Amino acid sequence: MARPKRRLPQSDRSLFTRLSQAVAQWAGKPQTFFGAAAVIVIWAVSGPFFGYNDTWQLVINTSTTIVTFLMVFIIQNSQNRDTAAMQIKLDELILKLEGAREELLDLEELDEEKIEKIRTEFEEMAAKARKAIETGKRADSAKNKVSG
Repeated sequence: MARPKRRLPQSDRSLFTRLSQAVAQWAGKPQTFFGAAAVIVIWAVSGPFFGYNDTWQLVINTSTTIVTFLMVFIIQNSQNRDTAAMQIKLDELILKLEGAREELLDLEELDEEKIEKIRTEFEEMAAKARKAIETGKRADSAKNKVSG
């Protein structure tokens, strides 16, 4: 059974964190999408009433620009928190696994060149593992033909 999400008390989170979590939660709902779509439809339908003038166009342009600009920061904050939490959880798992390479704990802090070097190392290990599996399958197939 999944445990319910445990939230920190409101006082343990900054105002911006609480605000960004609330906005991100609200923005991700289908009702929000349909509400935004309804606003656009109402705006479009009101065009003839306002004679499709510059002010009518400016209203939607300014509104969408402001919302988009602010949402960039909300989404980035939410994504940064999620990524940091995931890294901490992965680090905890790495620490608890016997034989795990602890030098990989802060991998996200390395520069691109060092990360690519480690990625290449892991790709080589994966290729060797796939080759070993393939070789093992061929050996098993040959044994089956001989014994069969």
